[in-house]
Amino acid sequence: MFLGIEIGGTKLQLGVGAGDGGKFVDFERRDIDISQGAPGILAQIEEVGQKLVAEHRVERIGIGFGGPVNSKTGCVITSHQVAGWDDVPLVSWCEQKLGVPVVIGNDCDCAALAEALYGAGQGSRTVFYVTVGTGIGGGLVINGVLQGEGRPAVAEIGHLRPGLSADTPAATVESYAAGPGIVAAAERLLGTSEDTAAKNELRHCKLESVVTAKLLAELAQSGNSIAISAIFQSTCVLGWAIGQVITVTAADVVVVGGGVSLIGEERFFQPLRREVARYVFPPLAASYQILPAALGEEVVVHGALALVSRLRN
Repeated sequence: MFLGIEIGGTKLQLGVGAGDGGKFVDFERRDIDISQGAPGILAQIEEVGQKLVAEHRVERIGIGFGGPVNSKTGCVITSHQVAGWDDVPLVSWCEQKLGVPVVIGNDCDCAALAEALYGAGQGSRTVFYVTVGTGIGGGLVINGVLQGEGRPAVAEIGHLRPGLSADTPAATVESYAAGPGIVAAAERLLGTSEDTAAKNELRHCKLESVVTAKLLAELAQSGNSIAISAIFQSTCVLGWAIGQVITVTAADVVVVGGGVSLIGEERFFQPLRREVARYVFPPLAASYQILPAALGEEVVVHGALALVSRLRN
């Protein structure tokens, strides 16, 4: 048995399994208190991890970390969501506390591996995975092998700059197409739209609660033109980026996951596919699929298990 651990910005998930995409033998989820920073998360890992390792005779541990990591040294580079992770030697710490060998990868890379092996990309040669949530990340798997292991970063589709000068580092695909970018687009449209009903509805929502991409998705489903336009603008930018990726990698399948993808087929995937088709190299036009992710919230844990189980093999 192996233990897969996902360390995110809002949750910690630990699952015991064989690393073959099957059901977990045991699974634990803990919410993260970001005010406690990295030390609080490490305390949770020590407590729950020791219990799971002992109960299931865990041989190895795989970690999917929510931020850039150095898989060669086993160190976290940083976290953009939780303080205290800079240069933490997480692999050696876990090996000391939990008593078994540990490997580490970026959470998006782990998710890409899981979707390629066991999810929406199963059976395909080249799979590119994109997660669209509060940020945008990517992962590339070719012939079942995760690409770029040991590099500081790889497949970072969210950091492409669509039609922008190289000295504008803040204006990225992520800044336009991730959740906060969709909200920002809605705010801009609120000042320019001529649809009074849509503006009033959105203003009322702002008084009642914080406007999020999830809320905009709900408004779009009910026909709010501002929400529909904001989401469409995000698919235009993301579609451009995915078109470039397919042109470069000749990916058979692009799997799209993350909270924003849950907006659904009509408002998200259909316009996204149309935009990808606009930009992809024409000879590749009939050679790829854009599919929703299949493995749900546990995808990173599945990927962490796959990472460590395939290492043994």
